[in-house]
Amino acid sequence: MISYSEAVDYLFNQRPAFERQGASGYKPGLDTTMALDAIYGHPHEHYHIIHVAGSNGKGSVASLLAAILQSQGYTVGLYTSPHFVDFNERIRVNGEPIPHDRVAEFVDNFISSKASLDPSFFELTTILAFKYFEERKVDFAVVEVGLGGRLDSTNIVTPILSIITSISLDHTEFLGNTIASIASEKAGIIKPNVPVVVGKVDDSARQVIAQKARLNGSKALFVSDIYNNVSFENKDGYLTVETAEFGNIECQLTGDYQRQNIMAALAAIGELRRGGVVIDNDSVKDGFKNVCSLTAFRGRWTTLAQLPLVVCDSAHNIDGITYAMKQLSAMPCDILHIVVGFMADKDLARILKLLPKQATYYFTQASTPRALKADKLKEMAAEVGLNGSSFCRIKDAYAAALDSAKTTDVVYVGGSMYVLAELFEFIDKTKA
Repeated sequence: MISYSEAVDYLFNQRPAFERQGASGYKPGLDTTMALDAIYGHPHEHYHIIHVAGSNGKGSVASLLAAILQSQGYTVGLYTSPHFVDFNERIRVNGEPIPHDRVAEFVDNFISSKASLDPSFFELTTILAFKYFEERKVDFAVVEVGLGGRLDSTNIVTPILSIITSISLDHTEFLGNTIASIASEKAGIIKPNVPVVVGKVDDSARQVIAQKARLNGSKALFVSDIYNNVSFENKDGYLTVETAEFGNIECQLTGDYQRQNIMAALAAIGELRRGGVVIDNDSVKDGFKNVCSLTAFRGRWTTLAQLPLVVCDSAHNIDGITYAMKQLSAMPCDILHIVVGFMADKDLARILKLLPKQATYYFTQASTPRALKADKLKEMAAEVGLNGSSFCRIKDAYAAALDSAKTTDVVYVGGSMYVLAELFEFIDKTKA
């Protein structure tokens, strides 16, 4: 049998992967996934599924729901992307990643089958996740959409609940260049007679989603109609909110943008309860308070160190960066140090204008062909008044920021999940 590293290499290098290759690795459509699904016996039909799409927040909402269901005592599968350090982070059961030998066995068997299919990285990985969840006899699987919705490989499922966390301009080369067109793609996950919870969207997206729900006979619950004038407070290391239905909630995710995700998760739990799923208030509270430890969730406004305060965040598009920079700019400090790198396919002309000018920058790049080179990023940033140094390796940029920062400063690392992935890999090896 092939080794785990050989299996992951096969998945990434012998199959196209959007995450590493960009547009050339994007393979929309469900035909291949449906064929694979038939070969492996339709594994996703053996457990309840919650399907989560959205421009921002889908990983947070998916992890919150998985943590709450897990706290209730259910066996819960969680499928998310991308991973940070190890491929197996994408596929978890009750917070534990799929074993390396199971990944190797699955890929080895697929290669040996000589199936007349040419699946993409994400198509094959999705079926691996669904099959593993069946083998582990999960009660629920919380499944995050990879890209878009309508043509995403995960969209072969019929869930008990669909969630669209947010709609913003991202991946416009695939999903359309208007909010309405992107909303139409993400609304493609809505299934007949399956309720859908919808987070923060503008009026144009709301109209598209509401129409799609009506055509499918599906109830659409817009979070803004359920929770308005909600007051949040950052207190004792948690983001807290008082609710009528669940009592006082303390959430381990403390980014300001998590307020929208918390409300979406609460709306989803309410709808699951109405659908007959047993979830008590204690489990809701425990799931929110311990989401990171229960699901190994990280990279969303995560504190890495104190004195100086070091925060990292995976915000990478207009909406996400707007929230992150607003929170960052409000933090008291002497000097703000920002370690940042982006994918070349992002709207950097707009994103760079959102970054604070009163900061010292450490421009860097992830080791993927999609990444914008650090020197080019530094050049583009200088055009909008952002100044600093460039570093080809993320660990060097991070080390330079820590060397320069005083205990009264703040260090922020972000711009891309791939930047954080390499940062976490460096930090994990340092601790080992």
